[in-house]
Amino acid sequence: MRMGTFVNENEWISIIVPVYNMEQYLERCVNSIRCQTYKKLEIILVDDGSTDASSSMCDLYATQDSRIKVVHKKNGGLSDARNAGLAIATGAYIGYVDSDDWIEPQMYERMYKACVNHNAQVAICRYARVYQDHTILGGSDHVTVFDKEDLLRVYIGEDDRYIVYNSVWSKLFARQVVEGQTFPVGQNSEDIMYTTKAFCKITKGVYLDSCLYYYVLDRKGSIMNERDTQRMFRDEIPFWREHISYIKEHASVQLGEMAAYYFYRRLLSYYLKLSSDKKTKNDAKHLVEMMKKEKRQIRAAYAKAYGGRGDVVRMNLFLCSPWLYCTVNKVYEQMIIPIRCKSR
Repeated sequence: MRMGTFVNENEWISIIVPVYNMEQYLERCVNSIRCQTYKKLEIILVDDGSTDASSSMCDLYATQDSRIKVVHKKNGGLSDARNAGLAIATGAYIGYVDSDDWIEPQMYERMYKACVNHNAQVAICRYARVYQDHTILGGSDHVTVFDKEDLLRVYIGEDDRYIVYNSVWSKLFARQVVEGQTFPVGQNSEDIMYTTKAFCKITKGVYLDSCLYYYVLDRKGSIMNERDTQRMFRDEIPFWREHISYIKEHASVQLGEMAAYYFYRRLLSYYLKLSSDKKTKNDAKHLVEMMKKEKRQIRAAYAKAYGGRGDVVRMNLFLCSPWLYCTVNKVYEQMIIPIRCKSR
């Protein structure tokens, strides 16, 4: 197929929507999927043991739209619900929407066309951040095509020019790059390895710098509102370590080293958050102990300053004195940044 062309819409896209006690938001979410300009959709609503009206709402939607399939199951969490959807998905492409979020009408048409026209196995879009009192949008509407190595570099380094994070709901995956993959049941931060493994299998990816997905950040009771530092140590940090090992083995050692660098840089930001709250001071100490034990590995990872010399200075300061690192960071945020902003 020639670049820049588009074939007929002859491939099914499976959209998996985990649902648990979302009666307040479900109609908005499902309607945004049903109204997609790309019509060949298999919409899989997975009722994860809801105790509100969500279960009956899912069944009602199935009577209104023949493309909707409903799975009712015992509550097992987000990963288990997604896996239940994956088990019956038949589409050539797989997408995910969380049931408290919603999407633009052209989202899947644009992402599918981008994959087909550029021979890509994954499409990624920018997303809007939705708060209770405002929404943050952005984007240039530009489309950027990446080979596997360049996409992994953007993903690993969280390049500010592209919003390519681990979240699966901002992506459309060709079935062959996620075939056989499941989400880890009973754990959070489950998207990290799902996306990492998929990215390591592609030959091309395409990024759409358009807000096609609306991600609700501060809904009451959402996971993002729970200050669960145990989750950080139990799930998130181990997944980032697995992410490093997987990239080294399935992409390249160099990219794995880059992933290690950004992992340790991420731990610095975790430390600042934990140390700023009295409730999490002990967790901050635990993180310091962990990083001190890995001092040799950290210095090896920082031998190449992927993020600049300032990163190296900050890490060296932290390894020397976490307290001094926090103090300097506060001074920088309270005095230096405002001065720089005024001078612009």
